[in-house]
Amino acid sequence: MIEMIETGTRPKLLAVPMLDFSREFAEIREEVLAAIAAVCESQRFILGPEVARFEAAAAEACGVPFAVGCASGTDALWLALAALGLGEGDAVVTTPFSFFATVSSILRVGAKPVLVDIDEGTFNLSAGAVEEVLGRGGERFAGVMPVHLYGQCADMKAFSSLAKERGLKVVEDAAQAFGASWEGVKAGGLGDAAAFSFYPTKNLAAFGDAGMVTTRDEVVAERSKMLRQHGMRRRYYHDEVGWNSRLDTLQAAVLEVKLRRVEAGNRRRLELASLYNERFTAAGLVGKTTAEGMVLPFCDPRAEHVFHQYVIRAPRRDALREYLTAHSIGSEVYYPLVLSLQESLKFLGYKKGDFPVSERAAEEVLALPIYPELRVEELERVVEAIRRFYA
Repeated sequence: MIEMIETGTRPKLLAVPMLDFSREFAEIREEVLAAIAAVCESQRFILGPEVARFEAAAAEACGVPFAVGCASGTDALWLALAALGLGEGDAVVTTPFSFFATVSSILRVGAKPVLVDIDEGTFNLSAGAVEEVLGRGGERFAGVMPVHLYGQCADMKAFSSLAKERGLKVVEDAAQAFGASWEGVKAGGLGDAAAFSFYPTKNLAAFGDAGMVTTRDEVVAERSKMLRQHGMRRRYYHDEVGWNSRLDTLQAAVLEVKLRRVEAGNRRRLELASLYNERFTAAGLVGKTTAEGMVLPFCDPRAEHVFHQYVIRAPRRDALREYLTAHSIGSEVYYPLVLSLQESLKFLGYKKGDFPVSERAAEEVLALPIYPELRVEELERVVEAIRRFYA
């Protein structure tokens, strides 16, 4: 039953938050506080035993032998690139439809980002478009960084094949995809290295900033550990110019607790996504394109989507979002301006129209509330609000 309150002559739907951290905390409060207290009692605040334990457990969850915790998902991208030896003079191919860190991390190692358009269905980097750009030459292509956007892996079989053929390093931007997989292989073990974010909104979330590099390569793992501590293998002996990017012990303690729940949480996200699909279809709101109605998320049958975000393509997107906000229903746009048109990246030389699929997505995408503690009646309020808007 859809819950409403009376406001004048027309009933108003009750509020639905985009995300409510308090619900998860209510369930894990005692366990998390005990883990934090243990760190405080031990006084091991920097690279304490909780960090190593979390790294080992996270590596196992991703199906890889090595995981290296660091200070943020942005730092994880930089560490992965740097540990693989990508840098000055190298070109790294990636997507214009992603968070800013995807490109800034490439710039941070001194490499050149080369942007390529996305697949219309998944919003992920198009392997076909990448192959076309590689074929043109003109750059010293050394790497490719597919982004597993919204929790669904990019076509890693195609990227692995391209990398092998062209001698490229593959870095997974898996910031939004902890627990996702491609053809049965978990995100984090599909490329030469991968970067995860544990920002508080993520499926596996810290109580602040935190990140992680995963790899199957022992040398890459060792270099990542060295670079996260100012290039030190021995205290005060700096083999390279690294950075201060250690995973905080308190955050590792929180993540160790939450890691035990992430698989069940991802299953619940999938259930909620299916329920959204069912309800929107029953309401007659769905079309194949935005000219016909809302376009629901596409799930590649080769991928296991973990729905970090449930993202629709919406006709009159901005007006719909204003309507939802007016009715206290959360939504978000990831991302309203493609990276190729960002003011700070004008020097890359791209212009409007260079990436039509990405630019159209930026005008149409809308993320709706989805998290394990979201209630079915709240989901139904979201659907009802959208039905009212289009009616």
